[in-house]
Amino acid sequence: MLKSMTGFGRSVYPLEERRYTVEIKAVNHRYNDISIRLPRFLIGLEDPLRQLIAKSISRGKVDVFVTVENLSEDSKNIKIDEALAGAYISELKKLIDNYGLSNDISATSVLRLPDVIVASNDIDEEVYWKELSDCAKEALNNLSNARLKEGANLKNDLENRLKLISERIPEIEEKSIGLVEEYKKKLEARLEELGAKNIVDEARLGAELVLYADKTSIAEEITRLKSHIASFISFINSTDDTPCGKKLDFLLQEMNREINTIGSKANCLDITNTVVFVKNEIENIREQVQNIE
Repeated sequence: MLKSMTGFGRSVYPLEERRYTVEIKAVNHRYNDISIRLPRFLIGLEDPLRQLIAKSISRGKVDVFVTVENLSEDSKNIKIDEALAGAYISELKKLIDNYGLSNDISATSVLRLPDVIVASNDIDEEVYWKELSDCAKEALNNLSNARLKEGANLKNDLENRLKLISERIPEIEEKSIGLVEEYKKKLEARLEELGAKNIVDEARLGAELVLYADKTSIAEEITRLKSHIASFISFINSTDDTPCGKKLDFLLQEMNREINTIGSKANCLDITNTVVFVKNEIENIREQVQNIE
């Protein structure tokens, strides 16, 4: 099924002693780039959480935000991370010395800095992971639903644009049929103008027309273009979960190659105008495909 790389999923997992909130924001990106922000006491769970997310998301820029609220009596037992507080103070003093700032460092201001005050967390990490992973799975499911919904909208737009392209292909074929006959008339008119019509025999003229017909033939390009469009439609209508964004991008490159060749071969203004239209639609499709996983 077609999935957008853009979406948002959120889950709140309330328990008797803790409440987890996981928020996942995803946007389009060439690779799979996952950024996770966890409370410091859960930093050891970053790798398993990253692996869990990577199983559901193969491509995109993903930002994950995790918050945990302790609701138990144990959460009232707090401690000060003196090492972290000392690092903050050291860096603040550097700023004061380097930029001539007023020295307003106080214990209260330091305690307000992130993670200086921490609650006592003596629970086994495996317990935290079980609870966090359940919450993360629900957030991922909500994200997936949002991406599928956006993917459905993209699919409708792509189908409409492919329809516009497909409708132009018979026009190109029809206009290309008379190219050789038109060239023959121009050639005969030119020979007559030069007074050489009786000098060049029919065999030589026929050979020239055969060469021109071969040079301007776009039958193979039309066939391949139709094949690429059919493959594209097959991918966006697939019901499996295999990501297809890169495959679609490759097909667009091939479609663009074929329409460029058609434009260069067919020495006809009407065909050129149609080619410009098709190229514009291919570019519009390419922009949309950049959002597909």
